[in-house]
Amino acid sequence: MYICHILYSIKEMVSIKNMILRKEYIEHIKPFIGKPAIKVLMGQRRVGKSYILLQLMQEIKLQNPDANIIFIDKELDKFSHIQDNKELYTYIDAQLQTSNNYLFIDEVQEIRSFELCLRSLLNEGKCDIFCTGSNANLLSGELATHLAGRYVAFEIHSLSYVEFLEFNRLENTNVSLNQYLTMGGMPFLPHFSTDKEAAFEYLNNVYSSILLRDVVARENIRNVSFLENLVSYLSDNIGNIISAHNISKYLKSQQINLTPQTVLNYLHSLCNAFFVYRIPRADVVGLKIFEVGEKYYFEDIGIRNSLRTFNLRKDINKLMENAVCLHLMRLKYRVFVGKIDDKEIDFIAEKNGERRYIQVAYMLSEEATIEREFGNLMRIPDQYPKYVISMDEMSIGNYKGIKQMHLREFLSMTDL
Repeated sequence: MYICHILYSIKEMVSIKNMILRKEYIEHIKPFIGKPAIKVLMGQRRVGKSYILLQLMQEIKLQNPDANIIFIDKELDKFSHIQDNKELYTYIDAQLQTSNNYLFIDEVQEIRSFELCLRSLLNEGKCDIFCTGSNANLLSGELATHLAGRYVAFEIHSLSYVEFLEFNRLENTNVSLNQYLTMGGMPFLPHFSTDKEAAFEYLNNVYSSILLRDVVARENIRNVSFLENLVSYLSDNIGNIISAHNISKYLKSQQINLTPQTVLNYLHSLCNAFFVYRIPRADVVGLKIFEVGEKYYFEDIGIRNSLRTFNLRKDINKLMENAVCLHLMRLKYRVFVGKIDDKEIDFIAEKNGERRYIQVAYMLSEEATIEREFGNLMRIPDQYPKYVISMDEMSIGNYKGIKQMHLREFLSMTDL
């Protein structure tokens, strides 16, 4: 099967010449092509995992024109007959050539016991395997049980700010930044141009698909109404410390009785679908993790905004924090909410044994705000880099060793 024939089997796909290469992901995955390990692309539904699979197929064809590409998209009806590992193996076996086989499976979690088939194919050395999934249980359950140490996972996110500019052919201006903080980074959105109403309708449909297919159905959620209310609660409380106990207590005041454990289970289900991320709190000294209280941020800001009556000015602080958190995750930092004495540090970012400390504030126009944001960072005893991110056009620059920068500059950085 040639790559041009594959183009039309992925929903929302246009011709390959119109696809924008997501370079960082491709370059990160390329060294693993041909290696005896299953390549798993994980992330929320519709963040572009299918596009990246297609671009990997193109890369393989460019390097190896004789490659035999086997592609299975479980969102297409033509593959609906593949329900379990045995049917999967039968289909793949019929497509195999003597050598040079590359297998791509989109939304592999839709196939029961798929890991048994992949394990067999890997042991037999019959093909190089790539797959995508929209649920974190793949890594902690199915794959970990049967393929521990024999797969490598790549977390795929919605578009970064720099990718957003490229996809939408925009200049790096405050107008573009506000558009990003409003519409988010779902890769299909450029098709709606400036039609905000149509874009939000699309994002609402994506939200419904995630909730029903990746949360309710997969996690066997019974109280769908509460799940939707919980999402609404999280969207209102971006940047606030949240605990299952406090949510349960709040619900009781609304005459709804749900135990903290039930709330915790529902929060966990939303995280499993990569819909939101749980960011734990940690003590700055020693990075001790606190068991109670965390913050939740959305994978896509646009989906969050589509769920409510949206007002950028009113929500700007929340959206800035969400954007900063996502950017740190894209840069492959482990992210924590920091605590030092009775003060809070918005983010501790850790990678390769080093840390970065970040505070986020809309404007630094008042002395009290400057004292709070810079003062909290100055309490930290170590010498790792510290940043204050704001929307001020006139930068304070370097203030007592702490760098202040505009959000546009921060979101354009490829590392800290």
